[in-house]
Amino acid sequence: MPTKINLFPHFQPIVSVANGKIIGYEALARQLDSNHKVISAGALFSSPDLEAKQRTELDRQVRWQALQKFAELDSNTYLAINISAAWIDNIRHLNALPTLKMLDELNIDRQRIIVEITEDHADLNKLKEIVKRYRKQGLRVALDDFGAGSSQLQRVMAIHPDIIKIDMRLFKQATKGGIASEIVNLLTRLGKRTGCQIICEGVETDEEFLFGLNCGAQFMQGYLFSPAEAEFKPPSIYEQHITSLRNKFLKITLAKLQTKVSDINNTKQLIYRLAEALQNDFNLNELASWNFSQSNVIRFYMCDNQGYQLSPDFSFDEDKWFTDPRKIGFNWSWRPYFFQLLALEASGDKNRIVTSERYRDFGSELLCKTLSLRLDPDRILLVDIIASE
Repeated sequence: MPTKINLFPHFQPIVSVANGKIIGYEALARQLDSNHKVISAGALFSSPDLEAKQRTELDRQVRWQALQKFAELDSNTYLAINISAAWIDNIRHLNALPTLKMLDELNIDRQRIIVEITEDHADLNKLKEIVKRYRKQGLRVALDDFGAGSSQLQRVMAIHPDIIKIDMRLFKQATKGGIASEIVNLLTRLGKRTGCQIICEGVETDEEFLFGLNCGAQFMQGYLFSPAEAEFKPPSIYEQHITSLRNKFLKITLAKLQTKVSDINNTKQLIYRLAEALQNDFNLNELASWNFSQSNVIRFYMCDNQGYQLSPDFSFDEDKWFTDPRKIGFNWSWRPYFFQLLALEASGDKNRIVTSERYRDFGSELLCKTLSLRLDPDRILLVDIIASE
């Protein structure tokens, strides 16, 4: 390992999907390889050959250079600087945080600086105190690579970040669907519920950008717009590109939603017809002649007003109905689709079909929803349907 290592910062833009402008940059450490090509310095910082003291010193040198250059930028953009949570453990005095001293020396508005806490392990109590001090000084705090490590949820609860950056590897896997997609949707919902802004990292294609929009991300960062470069860019440089992507998203989403709404209306009409047939004795063979094969209905059953299941499960498969009595006596009063229906009725809103959130059905492993409808004064009809992806 050479005794002198030359590092320098590059800046990757972060764009707003709402107005198409660059709202900030992430400062990233770079170095020259043996062919004088600019490469990431990430491998250097994770090298076991580099002593912790030298690693910390190099990081602060790059941070100082990044802040120097940012101080000359005349715009309202912010700068995100990475600080390893593990290195925070090396700070002995909370009143001597190096980043705050740099900001004072360069006279940079602290509200334009975001501290990104990386995924390394650290003492959670010490991290909380340091984050509290950063915030007291006007800085915002982001959690980087969210979803990549087991300690991330603990950190959300501990430091209440202003920004959550979805882990690049998880985000890319999520664009292919499956459980990763559900996890990213849960993480973005968590962010919105806790008042965090969501940034998707590693966005390289239109499809990944559209997936980020579908998840509710407010900001994007990645090679679709620009790699990290030495110079800052005009704030509106990607505005037309993002406008085009938003229009594409709207067109695709509207087409899907129109089809979904049509399917839902057809299913609801079938359920209203089913409810009418269930007012009296009904014949499963007669129901089989209806167009259930063209609907999303997979089963129905009936409960009393306390949520106890009165009937067997009536399941439809391959143009036939089957009965399964195993859940008779089960209680579903704790399910939102049940008590929400009762709450609407209590407020005078009757004859409404209440729809649950999507869930994975244990038996069939299909993505489903449950619809509830008042059948008569003593019974409630519950219908499980296949939900759209």
